[in-house]
Amino acid sequence: MTLIFQKYCQGASSTAIFGEFVCKKLKDPIQQNVYKITAKDLADEMRTNCESLNGNRSNLEKHILRTLAEKQVFNTYMTYIRNPKVRRWHSVRPKMENNIKLLQQKITEAAHESSKHVKEINENTESWLHHFTQQLSGVLIFSKSDLTGVNHDDVEVSFLEDVIKTELPSIMSDIISKFSTETFLIKLEHKDRPDEILIDHFCQCCWVQCPFCAAICTNTIENHPGDHSVHFHLNIGLNMWFYRGTTNLAINICTSAVASNGSFYPNSSDDRVPLKEYRKGGPKYASWSITPDLSELPYWKWFVCRFQTDLENHYEKNYQGSGKIPDEWRKYSQEEAIESLNKYI
Repeated sequence: MTLIFQKYCQGASSTAIFGEFVCKKLKDPIQQNVYKITAKDLADEMRTNCESLNGNRSNLEKHILRTLAEKQVFNTYMTYIRNPKVRRWHSVRPKMENNIKLLQQKITEAAHESSKHVKEINENTESWLHHFTQQLSGVLIFSKSDLTGVNHDDVEVSFLEDVIKTELPSIMSDIISKFSTETFLIKLEHKDRPDEILIDHFCQCCWVQCPFCAAICTNTIENHPGDHSVHFHLNIGLNMWFYRGTTNLAINICTSAVASNGSFYPNSSDDRVPLKEYRKGGPKYASWSITPDLSELPYWKWFVCRFQTDLENHYEKNYQGSGKIPDEWRKYSQEEAIESLNKYI
C-alpha cells in the first residue's frame, strides 16, 4: 500500500511540475497571440466605428484636418504635416482581457480533448503532447520542440488537464498586469500594429509629399502611373521654405506660386529656377503636376494666422517683409476654416 501511495505521489508531483512547465512555455506564445489579435480587433473597430475611416482618402483627410482645427494643438499639426500617416489609439485593455479569456478557454479545451484522446487509445505523455500542440497549432506559434528540457516519464496524463486549468489563470493574470500602452507597441511587430494594419488595409495609396508644401499626393494607387497631384496645396512656408537672404517664411501656396514670376533654388545652390518652370528643378519636382491658379483653401490661411507665433518659434524664422501675412487672411474664423473643408474637399 505504501509503495502504491509513493508511486502515486511521485506521479502527481511529476505531473504538477510538467504541467507548470507547459504553462510557462505557453506564456510567450500566448502574449504574442493576444497582442496581435487585440491589435487586429482594434483596427477593425476603428475602421467600422470611426467616421473618419469610412469613405475615401479625401474624406479621411477632411476629418483629420477638422479634428486638428477643433483641438488647435500646434505640435499635433506639425506631426500631421511632417508624418501624415494615421495613428489613432482607442482603449486596448478591455479587448485584450476578452482575448485572454477566449484564449484561456481554447487552451483548456485543448488539454481536455488531449486527455480524452489519450485515455481512449491508452497512450502516453508523448501522445498527449502531440495532440495538445496539434489542437493549438491554429492559435499559437507553439510545438512539441518547445517542451524539451524536462523529464515527463512519470507524468500522469489523466491529471495534466487539471494542472493546466489550475496554473493557466496566473499566467494570464501576469500578462494582463504587465500590460501598458508602451509594452503593447513594443511586443508587436511593426506590421501588426493597429495603425499599420489600417494603413495597409485602407491606405495602399501614394504617400509622396509635394516638394514645395509637403501635401500628400491623393492618388489611390501606391505606384501609380503619371504625375503626383493634390486637390489643394499648403503654404510652402510650412515646409520651411523662406525668402533667400532673409529669415522670412514664404507665404505662397503652390498653385499661386507657379503662376507667379518668382523663382526658387531647388538645391540650396545658385541655380535659380523660374516657378513657372518648376519641373526643371529636378526629378522630385518633375514628377508633380501643380496647376497654376488662385484657388487656395482658406483653411491653411487661417492656420498660419492662428499659429503664427508657434510657426515662427518652430522654424526660428518669421512672417515679415516679403513673408508678411496678408490682412485678408486674418478675416477667416475657425468655423469658416472648417467649413471650407466641406466645400472644397
